[in-house]
Amino acid sequence: MSIIEMKDVVKKYGNGTTALRSVSINVEPGEFAYIVGPSGAGKSTFIRLLYREIKLDKGSLKVADFDLAKIKKRDVPMLRRQVGVVFQDYKLLPKKTVYENIAYAMEVIGERRRNIKKRVMEVLDLVGLKHKVRSFPNELSGGEQQRLRVAQALANDPKILLADEALLSLDLNHQYAVAELIHRFNRDHGLSVVFVTHEINPIIEHVDRVLYLANGRFTVGAVDEVMQTQTLSELYGTPVNVLKSNGRYVIVGQGHSGGTHLVEEGTAGLSARDTYEGETTNAPTNPAHSSNQTINTKSIHPGGQA
Repeated sequence: MSIIEMKDVVKKYGNGTTALRSVSINVEPGEFAYIVGPSGAGKSTFIRLLYREIKLDKGSLKVADFDLAKIKKRDVPMLRRQVGVVFQDYKLLPKKTVYENIAYAMEVIGERRRNIKKRVMEVLDLVGLKHKVRSFPNELSGGEQQRLRVAQALANDPKILLADEALLSLDLNHQYAVAELIHRFNRDHGLSVVFVTHEINPIIEHVDRVLYLANGRFTVGAVDEVMQTQTLSELYGTPVNVLKSNGRYVIVGQGHSGGTHLVEEGTAGLSARDTYEGETTNAPTNPAHSSNQTINTKSIHPGGQA
């Protein structure tokens, strides 16, 4: 049984914006899924739905055996025990030590003190911060702070880890270190991972499947299958060329003038800026290759099941 089952999910906001339009995807236990798309495509909305920060409007969504279309408010804390979350800007508690920051994540769900002490030390050992147990957040490097956030997310031994731009603002070495840390839990503990990032290169070798969102449409498949000229041209509704350079994917889109727009190379990967129908689009263009698992790419979906 899939750990996440999403079918025909629609999410609209009060200002009339439709963030997700009939999106469907299943994530299997132990799978590493990558969510990609231009700014405003609904990636963060997708993540927020999975731990019930927001409610879906239509469709069905099951996460760790919880039916999120029907879940009662009193059961939401139980759902969140199964779902760890790592954000780019999640604020650590500045007046609490490393130990206390992790312990707090367990205290708020009513875990026993004896269990807290044991689990905190286990997690600190796993993320390589045991020697920083008495340090405060401002005494940690950026990479160490992000490892602390990962430790907080894993403290309650979740089945799923949601990472929303968890690599942003980290230097390249720390990006790879954090990505490898998360993959280690994915590989060794069967943790399912749903990862949103513009910095794809550090997670390339770990990705099993991609959900690409754009213009209210989506496609799902292995990375090499999704990152193709025909697939992305259909998805964006405008000519897009997908090139492969030095093991990286580069997206080249045609502007309104008919000229070609080349992507800009960033510090950790490639990102494209182009204008489609008057809207500025930030399209991640980094490479990735799938794992040994073969997943056939579905056709572009304006709605319906993937």
